[in-house]
Amino acid sequence: MSYLILIRHGQSVWNLEKKFTGWVDVDLTENGKSEAKKAGQLIKQENIEINLYYSSFQLRAKNTLKIIQEELQDFKEVKSAWELNERHYGALTGLNKDEMKVKLGEEKVHQFRRSWDLRPDPLDKSNPYHPINIVTYKEIPLEKIPDTESLKDTYERVINFYNRDLEKKTNENILISAHGNSIRALCKYLFNLDNNEISKLEIPTGNPLLIELENSKISNCKYLDQERAKDLLVF
Repeated sequence: MSYLILIRHGQSVWNLEKKFTGWVDVDLTENGKSEAKKAGQLIKQENIEINLYYSSFQLRAKNTLKIIQEELQDFKEVKSAWELNERHYGALTGLNKDEMKVKLGEEKVHQFRRSWDLRPDPLDKSNPYHPINIVTYKEIPLEKIPDTESLKDTYERVINFYNRDLEKKTNENILISAHGNSIRALCKYLFNLDNNEISKLEIPTGNPLLIELENSKISNCKYLDQERAKDLLVF
């Protein structure tokens, strides 16, 4: 048996401000740091030795994992993968979600957030929020950096990475610190969810999802913080 632990970063500054964040590299709030600390404590209680740590390129995911490792007193190297980054929200980046609901209507904003293959308008490359203008992403080839993404686009890059780098590591216990949509993509693949089911899946911040694997098949899963758990998936 092996374990895969998926954790969405703790609350970020733009989560708190209800902004479309995407690839903008914001940090954790104090509450987000507390969520990460509790996540580390909950993982420690499981007595699982983590063999491999992975994070996106983004500060909120990296710092969540840093806090978790401090709680575990386990400082193995963290491998960063840009493919685990949050979905790029295009021209919605930096805008307030509540204000956009008033402007565009709640249904339209919901479609932008949760539809499978709808992309927002692309973000202008001169915008300071565009990833090409953010130093965090200077190592990513320009042709790989999106102007906007659908959930389908996010799914394809996340799963290409998972298939290439992680799926064959069947005997390793792996912890991935990432984002709502990149974890949603992993769950779609792992739990074989259809396009409608994935749109309904909520991923809570800072709450580890522990997945038990036997012969690469899921045998059990649970959120470690039951007080903040979202509905688990049928598999």
